[in-house]
Amino acid sequence: MNPSAPFTFGQEYDPADGWFPESVAARYDSPGGANAPDVVTPIVDVLEDLAYGGPVLEFAVGTGRIAAPLAARGVAVSGIELSRAMAARIATSKLGGDAVDVTIGDMTTTRVAGQFSLVYLVFNTISNVVTQDGQVDVFCNAAAHLRGGGLFLIEVGVPSLRRLPPGQDTVPFEVAPGREGGGYVGFDQYDVVTQRFTSNHVTVSADGTGRFRRIPFRYAWPAEMDLMARIAGMRLKYRWAAWDRSEFTADSTKHVSIWQKH
Repeated sequence: MNPSAPFTFGQEYDPADGWFPESVAARYDSPGGANAPDVVTPIVDVLEDLAYGGPVLEFAVGTGRIAAPLAARGVAVSGIELSRAMAARIATSKLGGDAVDVTIGDMTTTRVAGQFSLVYLVFNTISNVVTQDGQVDVFCNAAAHLRGGGLFLIEVGVPSLRRLPPGQDTVPFEVAPGREGGGYVGFDQYDVVTQRFTSNHVTVSADGTGRFRRIPFRYAWPAEMDLMARIAGMRLKYRWAAWDRSEFTADSTKHVSIWQKH
């Protein structure tokens, strides 16, 4: 790396848009990765099936990565999103996005009109709520939006604590060299006492310029989430290892869990 090239250190946090300000929103829809059709389509397939023809609500709807293609299939989709920068891209950049009814607000407390057959929260976003009380509030808010028998779905990674030897707090999750130099390194740093962790992202361009971004999270085990669901008046209905509905095991790296309102 060129030592004279600029390297940006920062958290890219904005008081209005949280951890997803314009600088993040502008590159959030980059092709590939989480936006690839082979990633998005299986998610939309499952959500459409679980909706049973009823209206659905996405917490942290973002740029409409999932909500827009779901709406394009004729499902009535509403969303709650804290970041105006992210939400502004839903109607303008995605097929089906103009049919998504978005409310700006915090998914722990914001209410929208109506009752829904499905509320869902994908791509680790429950971990953006960094207190246990706040995560319980997410479950309670989901239950408040559900009709009787409705479903609440969360997709979230399982913390990689089994990979931590004594005295170590850091787990790398990706090292990706760039095609023309540069590259990307991602690693999580855990505090097993508070259940807080930071996700760290280091990106270096071929010219030596780079960016270091840190984002705070809180992890919760599946059993803890089951208790949160019970507090909110819901019970576990399904738990899968992935969107293909495969069995969740001790070796699973994430879970897709669905709870049903009493």
